[in-house]
Amino acid sequence: MAGFSAEELSQDDFLGGRVRLLQPRQGYRAGVDPVLLAAAVPARSGMRVLELGCGGGQALLCLAARVPGLALSGLELQASYADLARRNAALNAADLSVFEGDLSALPVDLRHQQFDHVIANPPYYRAGAHSPAQDAGRQIALGGDTPLELWFDAAARRLAHKGYLHMIQRADRLPEMLAACLGRLGSVEVLPLSPRVGRGAELVLLRARKGGRANFRLHAPLVLHEGARHTDDRESYVPEIRAVLREGAALPWPK
Repeated sequence: MAGFSAEELSQDDFLGGRVRLLQPRQGYRAGVDPVLLAAAVPARSGMRVLELGCGGGQALLCLAARVPGLALSGLELQASYADLARRNAALNAADLSVFEGDLSALPVDLRHQQFDHVIANPPYYRAGAHSPAQDAGRQIALGGDTPLELWFDAAARRLAHKGYLHMIQRADRLPEMLAACLGRLGSVEVLPLSPRVGRGAELVLLRARKGGRANFRLHAPLVLHEGARHTDDRESYVPEIRAVLREGAALPWPK
């Protein structure tokens, strides 16, 4: 598949302009989810980070803006989005290696590498469980054929001992996520993301460690917006989340 032409792309600012991203005008466009995912990763300069299903590189480049000196790699199934990730890396002067391939058959060069952190924002819906999208790239991003278990298996294989997986996913798929950790990853923590006080979590962030032995932890929900309901068009993020999205701050992960 050919890459996107200049006319098919818009350039958008993330993290208050710290990151600039080319995104398809028609197709998968990143929201706040990859930004929250990147902000949850406690990476340090010199560490190696892999994103499974990196799309246009949104999460990795947001992470790089917060933590300089990382060795970044991304795996992407769709050639047009892999090309876009490379273009976005160049646009942000980031060192990012992008591999094209499938989770079930990783490229040989990637199979021989180990990482301190693996991150992933898999399709939120099971194949066929959401309304069809007109754009093929968005269709794959919303509902892939790859079971969540394969995402965890690939992550566990690529993680170094004591390395961490971070994944953001719909809350109703948490049972699948926890089942996929069994025998692969330990020290599992789940941080529910609630849109407002008194509302059930729609998304969860999962953190798990290769070789981890700590007890399972289910944290209190992290509330994203102020107020009990949306009342007007102004931005209503709570200060901690606003700092993540607009200033590139780390996510306030519970102790």
